[in-house]
Amino acid sequence: MSIHAPRATKIVATLGPATADPAVLERLIKAGVNVVRVNFSHGSADEHTRTVSLVREIAHRLGRDVGVLADLQGPKIRIGKFADGQVTLANGDRFTFDIECELGDQHRVGLDYKELIHDVRAGDTLLLNDGRMVMKVDGVTATTIACTVTQGGVLSNRKGINRQGGGLSAPALTTKDMDDIKTAAAFKADFVAVSFPKTASDLYMARELMRAAGSRAVVIAKIERFEAIGNLEEILKASDGIMVARGDLAVEVGDAAVPALQKRMIRMARDLNKLTITATQMMESMIESPVPTRAEVSDVANAVLDGTDAVMLSAETAAGKFPIETVESMVRICVEADRHPMIPLERELMNRTFTRIDQSVAMSALFVAHHLGIRAIAALTQSGSTALWLSRVDSGVPIYALTNDEASRRRMTLYREVHPIAFEYVAKDREGILVDVEKKLVYAGLAGPGDVIVLTIGDPIGKSGGTNTMKIIRVGEQPYSGRPAG
Repeated sequence: MSIHAPRATKIVATLGPATADPAVLERLIKAGVNVVRVNFSHGSADEHTRTVSLVREIAHRLGRDVGVLADLQGPKIRIGKFADGQVTLANGDRFTFDIECELGDQHRVGLDYKELIHDVRAGDTLLLNDGRMVMKVDGVTATTIACTVTQGGVLSNRKGINRQGGGLSAPALTTKDMDDIKTAAAFKADFVAVSFPKTASDLYMARELMRAAGSRAVVIAKIERFEAIGNLEEILKASDGIMVARGDLAVEVGDAAVPALQKRMIRMARDLNKLTITATQMMESMIESPVPTRAEVSDVANAVLDGTDAVMLSAETAAGKFPIETVESMVRICVEADRHPMIPLERELMNRTFTRIDQSVAMSALFVAHHLGIRAIAALTQSGSTALWLSRVDSGVPIYALTNDEASRRRMTLYREVHPIAFEYVAKDREGILVDVEKKLVYAGLAGPGDVIVLTIGDPIGKSGGTNTMKIIRVGEQPYSGRPAG
């Protein structure tokens, strides 16, 4: 199996019309995509199922593990349609949201989210089209919300609408989401992202629905509501990770607050041993341009320096003109930023407490790797838990997670610094297995004669959560011949 060149930070790419051609999708994966995002806000269940099947077919042919992220739509907090498709509003214009209006005009438009009537009051601020348009609420009746435009522009069909400061009562999981969870379970999604959660209960409900559908996917909470910030720790503990969804979040909390929140969320997630994805407009200009702006380069690099597990592309790869070039640019930025960890390893290790044996072994391996100049850490893992512990601290040392469990390998495609490798347990004794691991790394070009590597393994071998041993090996000191059995 060919192993992709080590890169600590992972890349998530959204699929769409721009990647519908199998040849383009293959090039996208070759360029460095680790996880593909299936956006349930668009397309049908059958279309998504066919897309995932194609991804897995291509990944298998290329000898790579590629994760699949199913992103639930969540509540549609949007306006209705206009008779002419759009209107242009100026500062000071009066405009009304009317739940009984079927086709809007220059003065009013309907609401897909009719409950907005009950969530706002006079004096509130409404933001539309990702905050590009702003209106002040003048008054509310049983069917209408009367407003004054304070920041004008073009308003078109189905644009999103938010209340500044949050407070919308829409549930995180809709009937459509519940159906989509079953679809995601059927095509064995590796990750499921829950949109607009406000509290931990939203994540518990999603997990229960997933388990009922037969899915063991990793649960990702998209942090995009004002209320979620105040409940961040409980949301993190109820999920397996978070997505820093900066678009809707910026609308609710104000764009100036987002950079500091991003750093806080990533830091808290890492401290709680959770995953993070940083998303929204990371390489937005590359929808139309073959090169990123300097600001976008800095944005991606700063997310990497913050310690995010992955950076995500949305419209850039789903509908952009340069999906391959976008991924290639992001790879270059990540590789360069990965070389400059912001927090010294010693401080990371000293500030952590260990409650499990496998976690203690993982932290010991990181300490040894840092001080001995280790070439690589090889973790024999069944569930991926040891690899997760190892990935929560920036050691600058590649972590190769060896397992025969394909689902575990796909889950680990999102772990920072972790590179999953298919490995079959052929030898029956521990020493024989360790020799096979050494062979695997040598023949894959990941270690060479004289390199020192750290191995972590459990006893009994192959048992989930059983890692209890660390061994330091200098490659070439144990004689062997032939290709690796594993």
